[in-house]
Amino acid sequence: MNEERTGDGGGRAFRRVSEELRSRMADGTYPRRSFLPSQRDLAEEFGVSRDTVQRVLRELSNEGWIESRQGSGSRVLKNQRIQSSSAKATRSHRGVSLAPLISEAFEQPEVTLDVYTLTSESLDAHIRLQAERIRGGFIRPRRIALRMLLPPTSLPLPYPRAMDDKDADLLRNRLHAITRRHTGSLRGVLAELRAENLVPDVDVQIRHTPLTPAFKLYVINEAEVLFGPYEVTERPVVLESGEEIRALDVLGLGATLTHHVRDADPDSPGSVFATSMQAWFDSVWTLLSE
Repeated sequence: MNEERTGDGGGRAFRRVSEELRSRMADGTYPRRSFLPSQRDLAEEFGVSRDTVQRVLRELSNEGWIESRQGSGSRVLKNQRIQSSSAKATRSHRGVSLAPLISEAFEQPEVTLDVYTLTSESLDAHIRLQAERIRGGFIRPRRIALRMLLPPTSLPLPYPRAMDDKDADLLRNRLHAITRRHTGSLRGVLAELRAENLVPDVDVQIRHTPLTPAFKLYVINEAEVLFGPYEVTERPVVLESGEEIRALDVLGLGATLTHHVRDADPDSPGSVFATSMQAWFDSVWTLLSE
């Protein structure tokens, strides 16, 4: 049954299509300069109306993901970009996205992820993909440990900031809803893997730090670090209702990340940066536990 005929006004369908298309562009499924499927094909694939597809494409265009032209379709403008800090990282991951790095991490017996981010939206998409690989029997990690630092909902953040004060609560509520949805999804997906005896040991911990995230950070298996500042931009934010609000916002998905690898040389640029960021994360984590 079409989700938009079940009484939720298309809100869940809008989120589902929007998040899936972002994920596909971020992981390179739809490469830069390629064209998205037609609106008709997307509507058929996701079981939604053309109106929902059009609202999603408008949001993606506002965020700079795509360029849409009448009669030409929607072309991808950007993916998740990775820049490497060492020769080893360059050889291993030239031009790749976050997705292959997460995939490689989950191919190990033990997976550790230390993440500092604004909403966990990006991570949720990648973890759900790895859960499907686990269920399909393609990978079999024995342990998954996730530590995540997020800002508390009580912390006034400088973004997203509505250009009109009357819209401030709408944007704040939208941000908090995104965070709740994706942290809940992360907890649920990983808990299900343990309950289904697919991963014997799962440990998910989330702590809230009174810091405004100026960057996102992933420390993967204590050996690789992805780091990138949030890009602040003025853009229309599309609400689930279809209403557009002009705002100053940050774009996490699609932001340039730098890739640093801890190698055998403790004085190499990658090792120094990876070690320092792991130490930063550990220090904040410990402080919040006291």
